Amino acid sequence: MSDAPARPAAAGTGSTAPPPRPNAVVAVLALAGIVVSLMQTLVIPIVPELPKLLDAPASDTAWAVTATLLAAAVATPVVGRLGDMIGKRRMLLTSIVLLVAGSVLCAFADSLVPMIVGRAVQGLSAAVVPLGISILRDTVPAGKLAGATAVMSASLGVGGALGLPAAAFIADNWDWHVLFWTSAALGVVALLLVVLLVPESPTRTGGRFDLVGSLGLASGLVALLLAVSKGADWGWTSGATLGLAVAAVVILAAWGRWELRAEQPLVDLRTTARTQVLFTNLASIALGFSMFAMSLVLPQLLQLPEQTGYGLGRSMLTVGLVLAPQGLVMMAMSAVSAGITKAKGPKVTLMIGALIVAAGYALNIALMSEVWHLVLVSCVIGAGIGFTYGAMPALIMSAVDPSQTGAANSLNTLMRSLGTSFAGAIAGVVLAQMTTDFGGYALPSENGFKVVMAIGAGAALVAFLLATFIPKRGTAARPTAAEGEAEGEAGAREAASHEA
Repeated sequence: MSDAPARPAAAGTGSTAPPPRPNAVVAVLALAGIVVSLMQTLVIPIVPELPKLLDAPASDTAWAVTATLLAAAVATPVVGRLGDMIGKRRMLLTSIVLLVAGSVLCAFADSLVPMIVGRAVQGLSAAVVPLGISILRDTVPAGKLAGATAVMSASLGVGGALGLPAAAFIADNWDWHVLFWTSAALGVVALLLVVLLVPESPTRTGGRFDLVGSLGLASGLVALLLAVSKGADWGWTSGATLGLAVAAVVILAAWGRWELRAEQPLVDLRTTARTQVLFTNLASIALGFSMFAMSLVLPQLLQLPEQTGYGLGRSMLTVGLVLAPQGLVMMAMSAVSAGITKAKGPKVTLMIGALIVAAGYALNIALMSEVWHLVLVSCVIGAGIGFTYGAMPALIMSAVDPSQTGAANSLNTLMRSLGTSFAGAIAGVVLAQMTTDFGGYALPSENGFKVVMAIGAGAALVAFLLATFIPKRGTAARPTAAEGEAEGEAGAREAASHEA
């Protein structure tokens, strides 16, 4: 994010007028978001089989998941900033191309290295959703922006929820490579629709890219996420884990110092420190933490043997079908979320959503012995997520300049991802410590799951508390059509004066 003045897109880079069919733009961008989230869940059904499929140890095949996480964390803020500079649609198309390329590489992979490389390339597409939200701000009429943003945000959950049963069905009936050919085909469809129906955003910042800042942030994030995601395997007190944690602190501190001094920083930390942006991002970390707990607990409860007394002994396909309604609830709640945001402001929407998520976890502690219990719980939590996913980008966009929305939304997405990473680490520790013996094997105990759910509820309540510090509803920093036209004329006059 930079203080450089925004300028309209140059002629010849695409349509600069408001799109004639905003509903089509929303639908296409939401589809792109669903495709990206599908990519992240498609591999889940085959993770236990990867050691056999790739002829490699389980500790190595786990990198097929870790590589995507690391690549996404690095790419999201960088691509968001590049979108603000050279065009959000251009970077959106680039991200989708990377998704297709990574999917094709995985589809041809029969060994470990090509699979890890392909999954990393897929992870580079993670900025699609924040870029899509930023495009909506620049192109969709103000009266439809809240609803469009909520739908775009909900696409992440919809893709994740629907992708799991689809992936399980494909993995059970066809060769596992079909999973990645499916991802590639969906990516091509999304790519063509974006080319045909999505215009380029008229707002650009220009300027120079902060290469040093991007390398510093990437290095710090990789060190931090490696320490968090691999700490359980390496040992939390091992030299590798502690060394990476210390390196992350040192690198990120140096990066912050650099960003504060840079003329055109990758992330404008002064804007990020604004009360509304700061507390929205902090709440996003807490919500990301809370939401991941459900993804970890419910599938295990469904799949553990019935003989444990609390497991339900179901297949991965059943797991997907149980979680699928959650995505539909999230999409349905996007309209309700938008209505509350228009009437009361996104702060209220975020607070309501956080309370619903906390209530869902509390319900799960009491109801976890039947399949329909878990369907109900996932739908309640999904409703809360639908509220929060629509509110967070609205809060961010109403607090930053239109020329900074790509970087700001990408940073907010990164905060949610950090929350999920921390949740995975902490929940893993809890479930590893609270076990029960089952036929000589140590399985997570019922109380262990309840503790994780209680932690998830607590994290949602922390998000609610953080949201109370967000200032009251303000006017979104979004130019009207007349303002955008005036800005374009001013930019033309400024360019002419420089040429003179």
